[in-house]
This record gives sequence, C-alpha cells and structure tokens, in this order.
Amino acid sequence: MRLERLSSNKFKIFLTFDDLLDRGISREDLWQDLPAVHALFHDMMYEATDELGMELEGMLQVQVYLMQAQGMLIVVTQSDQTNEDYDEDYIEMKVTLDESKEMMFNFHAFEDIIQVAHHLLQLGIKGGSVYYMDHYYMQLSDEDMAELNREDLIAILSEFGSPSTVTSYRLNEYGKTILNGNAVQEITTYFQ
Repeated sequence: MRLERLSSNKFKIFLTFDDLLDRGISREDLWQDLPAVHALFHDMMYEATDELGMELEGMLQVQVYLMQAQGMLIVVTQSDQTNEDYDEDYIEMKVTLDESKEMMFNFHAFEDIIQVAHHLLQLGIKGGSVYYMDHYYMQLSDEDMAELNREDLIAILSEFGSPSTVTSYRLNEYGKTILNGNAVQEITTYFQ
C-alpha cells in the first residue's frame, strides 16, 4: 500500500491486486462482498490517517478507481463542513466507484519516462504511447505487455511514476500526443 498526502484534507492510497489479496480481498469481492470491502475501507482509512498524521471526522468523499492491471487507487477528501450531530468516532463516507481498462502511468518529468523506457526495453517492450497534459503520461497496451508478469511491470513503472486515472481519450482531446505506439523504442534510440 502506497500513501500520498495531496493537501491538508486530501490523500490517496494505491493498492496493487497483490496488496488486496494479502488483505483477503479478491478483485471479484470488490463488487460482491460488501461487508469485506467495508471492513477494508475502514482499516485503510485508519491506517492512512495514522501514517499521515491526519484526523478524519465528519463527511468523507471517497473515489475508488479500479485500474485494469495496476490495482486500486483511492482518493479521500475530508469535507470542510462539520455536523455537530455526528458522534466523534463517526465517519460518513460517500463512495464513488470507477473502473479503467487502460494501463496509464503519470510522470512528473520526461527524464522519468526516459529512465523507465530503458527498463521496459530490457523486458522486451518496444511500444507504448506518451502524452503531455500538465504532466507526462505513458500508456501501455495489452499487446505491449503480452507474455510479461504484470506485477513486475507495475513495480518498475511505479518506481518512476504513479498509476493514473486519466484516460487516453481525455489525453487525446485535451493533451498532446508526443509518441504514439512505439514510444519505448523511440525514446531509447534518441536518449542513450
């Protein structure tokens, strides 16, 4: 489980599917076993707030993104509104679920993409697409990842970037396509 504080009242949690299995939750359970999922959220909220030094109370907005191969990204925002009727230990969560079929990672600098491209080439990956929209994004298709252990691939990508919920459709419309379809090969050729 990776935690990142985004602001004074907002943080994100990233769990791989292996992290979920370690906690006794399968991908199918996320859609079917509501008591187990509720317990998972409860435990994650307290674990995250303890590690980040935040105190949660009142209304929480929880956005859950299931990403095809990466796992689950959870963005938690604590509302500024407080209700005096709430018990101190009571937390109300408004949960939104979304699922993405793309493997998309966000990178803060192009240098990070250069570094990850060299690692991907060593695994035999030559494809991928790179976009820019405030940050750099790399998308890998199913064909790019064929025959590879996705967990190993995710681990490498996570060293240099973060899983992203931004879709290629949004990047094509509002961002800029830098390399389309053969990104790893081109980057490693031009940036030795």
